[in-house]
Amino acid sequence: MPELPEVEALAQFLRTHAVGAVIGRVDVAALSVLKTFDPPLSTLPGRDVSGAARFGKHLGIRCGEEDGLWLITHLSRAGWLRWVDHPADAPPKPGKGPLALRVHFFAPDGGNPAIDLTEAGTQKRLAVWLVRTPAEVPTIAKLGPDALDVTEAAFARLLAKTGQRVKSALTDQSVLAGIGNAYSDEILHVAQLSPFATANKLTEEQVAVLHTAMRSVLTDAVTRSVGQDAARLKGEKRSGMRVHARTGLACPVCGDTVREVSYAQRSFQYCPTCQTGGKVLADRRMSKLLK
Repeated sequence: MPELPEVEALAQFLRTHAVGAVIGRVDVAALSVLKTFDPPLSTLPGRDVSGAARFGKHLGIRCGEEDGLWLITHLSRAGWLRWVDHPADAPPKPGKGPLALRVHFFAPDGGNPAIDLTEAGTQKRLAVWLVRTPAEVPTIAKLGPDALDVTEAAFARLLAKTGQRVKSALTDQSVLAGIGNAYSDEILHVAQLSPFATANKLTEEQVAVLHTAMRSVLTDAVTRSVGQDAARLKGEKRSGMRVHARTGLACPVCGDTVREVSYAQRSFQYCPTCQTGGKVLADRRMSKLLK
């Protein structure tokens, strides 16, 4: 799933490549992605692209100025944005392939590029809204403070209010916006905290270390991601990971084997030596297989 660094990089990519262009035809290849109907997509053609922004893990394109609309997407687990310099003239056939939505542009240099919103797999969770203000998107309205903006004091207050495991608290978008499964693994590894630690039982020192780790991991990832071509962002994300998706490999800090805890549809990774005092956390899926 694209998280704060990748979505920020996509927003910057659109600021560089799409702002100043005029929206042309909008092709819908999967009606299921549209979560709003008023205003309709037919109001977009002819509007200038005046900005792009990130709201947690949501990506927004501002269409027009004073009476501007926002085209907002949440890419979910398998969605992605592709920039296409020479899109096909013919509208895409609904239900064929991963393409969900295509927005054509008339660029200032005379080109006619487009952006494609695509989604792989069978679990269709990609979502698109066209709204007058970002707050009209229900999942944006419920967002907590942005992970890169929250101060240490505010961060401490947020954690003190929840009895969730710290892994869950970091990824709960109503607590903190922008972090998902991958970067929470990385943040906890840098902070040397167990994913199962209880958020409101962390010491003042642990909260300070966690806040510093969160900022450093996300800032470094944004720095590495911004400026990359949209097609290369996924590879850039994977290349910077120390424990996430590295089950069975050596921890780059201590050399211990990176372990995994698996659930029905997701998993997370950690280093026992760095994070849990050498204790191997129970893997529920493996435990069931061994019974």
